[in-house]
Amino acid sequence: MVQRVAIIGAGVSGLASIKCCLDEGLKPTCFERSNGIGGLWRFSETTKSGRISVYRSVITNTSKEMSCFSDFPFPDNFPNYLHHSRLLDYFRMYAEHFDLLKYIHFGTTVHSIRKCPDFSASGQWEIVTEANGEQKSSIFDAVMVCSGHYAEPHLPLDSFPGIRNRFKGQCLHSWEYKDSDDFKGKRILVVGTGNSGGDIAVDLSHVAAQVFLSTRSGTWVVSRVSNQGFPLDMVFTTRFANCVEWLLPSVLASRIKRKKFSAWFNHENYSLFQQKSQELHLIVNDELPSCILCGAVVVKPNVKEFTETSAIFEDETVMDNIDVVVFATGFTASFPFLEESVQNVCKSKTSLYKYVFPPQLEKPTLAVLGFIQLTGSIMVGTELQARWVTRVFKGSNKLPQVSRMMTDVSKEKELLMKRPILVKLPTGSKFLRQH
Repeated sequence: MVQRVAIIGAGVSGLASIKCCLDEGLKPTCFERSNGIGGLWRFSETTKSGRISVYRSVITNTSKEMSCFSDFPFPDNFPNYLHHSRLLDYFRMYAEHFDLLKYIHFGTTVHSIRKCPDFSASGQWEIVTEANGEQKSSIFDAVMVCSGHYAEPHLPLDSFPGIRNRFKGQCLHSWEYKDSDDFKGKRILVVGTGNSGGDIAVDLSHVAAQVFLSTRSGTWVVSRVSNQGFPLDMVFTTRFANCVEWLLPSVLASRIKRKKFSAWFNHENYSLFQQKSQELHLIVNDELPSCILCGAVVVKPNVKEFTETSAIFEDETVMDNIDVVVFATGFTASFPFLEESVQNVCKSKTSLYKYVFPPQLEKPTLAVLGFIQLTGSIMVGTELQARWVTRVFKGSNKLPQVSRMMTDVSKEKELLMKRPILVKLPTGSKFLRQH
């Protein structure tokens, strides 16, 4: 019977997991390698520690009304969209209100998580941690991995000939970017049009001589402010919209979305949408269209190659005197502390049952949380995941047989291959419907 639960990470998923363990009468122990809660939402001035955190100007893309934990609403005096510092304040209030901090071991690194020799019978895990230079081995009945999917920067330099051996300017990944202070008067190329790429391009445009934004497959840009001034997610993320997306043929659903996204401005006129793209990428950015319209940001296609000082694009145009290249090319998941057989499954989120449980384990005592990207707030999804996982651990909920879970995983992979999606990561809406 599961009693002692190890939780890896004290970010959004970790805090929700501690709370849900307590709700189910389980005994949580959370290991956090840094000295505070909040995960990537806890801003750091530098990257020396290797911990990934937000940049200084980050504002949430989901409103407070649609983002709070179910039993702890945001204070009334908080704005609809929050600066990262206000969101961190909320996490601290949540942790203090439910007395979660006493379950967290700060400054503790998890080195390894291995099955115990009798795992097929007990389902237990041996966890080796290190704090203050001392290692410790402990046995836990279950594990909740809450380290997130922003583990390691994805830097595909091999896809950009010349960037390693010819380009003489500065090259960095978006996780190294904190603010625009060091980039005044420079000509900067931002590669990638995800939320980070759009935000950084806008941020830099206020001080740079010129910002170029390179997009490989185009993107849809929407504002935080929607119909009649309501927050975007209160209008767009509804049960009706979800039903429409899953019930209509994908071609028709895609056409409806394109019409909706084009209501603000014609993306083709801004070089942001390319017909060849088979996926619908969506970013939230209130300022990017204005920056493009006034020339502070110039949209370019994918980079073909780099010279010593220039970038050559796939349309054969050349932008000279590039000082800095910022790669906003995302992140890859990493679970170096897991044993190899489990690690390989967890790295591929679509190989997890409902994006949570490795289906091949003899006992369902390990779960990965927060490994989805919702069309709404991640807090809502991870809290629901934590509820489900802790109930499975307790025995209140049962998982299907392994064969059924593997069949479900295969069907989900096929579905994701056939349907265009709003974001590259699975949206998790199916999980929310079923659990």
